[in-house]
Amino acid sequence: MRCTRFAFFFILVVIVPFAFAQRPSTNANQGPAILQKALLALAPSTSISDITLSGTARRIAGSDDESGTVVLKAISAGASSVNFSFPSGTRSEIQNCSSMPPAGAWSGPDGVSHPIAFQNLLAGPAWFFPAFTIAQGLSSRGYVAIYVGHETRNAQAVEHVSMSQPIASSYDPTGLFQHLSQVEIYLDSGTLLPAAISLNVHPDDNGLLDIPVEVQFSDYQAVNGSLIPYHVQKLMNNLLILDIQAQSVALNTGLNATTFSVQ
Repeated sequence: MRCTRFAFFFILVVIVPFAFAQRPSTNANQGPAILQKALLALAPSTSISDITLSGTARRIAGSDDESGTVVLKAISAGASSVNFSFPSGTRSEIQNCSSMPPAGAWSGPDGVSHPIAFQNLLAGPAWFFPAFTIAQGLSSRGYVAIYVGHETRNAQAVEHVSMSQPIASSYDPTGLFQHLSQVEIYLDSGTLLPAAISLNVHPDDNGLLDIPVEVQFSDYQAVNGSLIPYHVQKLMNNLLILDIQAQSVALNTGLNATTFSVQ
């Protein structure tokens, strides 16, 4: 999940200027400390370099409502793949932000590969595995984590941390890159385990239009000394679009960036 900021410079000149409000930084010092505690709660004695989850998935898209299987893979360096098998056919998505420039592609039942727009690669590829999202916020690559405060979300008491990657105003005077890379993290107030993350996706031809996405995590189970969310739900515009239940999880199997090459 380490999409490099420098690729943004190549497309910045073609994006319409747009002013985004900047969050106050009064709680900036608390953000990393809370994320560090959350990462410790997830993996108190294990350093996770890669993960593979296999299980069942339900897909809802308009009148389509079908169930099948899924395999999800990710590495801490910043890459992921998701492969579904449904009665309507296979669907896949791959993102690789571990190299320059970041790249991604998706395909549907017809097998045709389509590129993922650059603006949809900046919030991180491992949306289904919050430990990598949190680790990104603690990295030394220019990420800023700000503690927003104690809240109630989905009837659950949470601690809210906002994470983004600002760059020099001379390169990004509107703050667009920071906005595109922004992820909101909601940690259970009692355990500090991630309850949800939220971010925005965007049409391929309009990085200024936000489409809200929320990923919710539950059913944490111990795997090799780490706590892994076995139940992952993805919502878009507050509507459920994916419901994933892991049946098996494998950690640190030796996956690397070559596993996630984008053709």
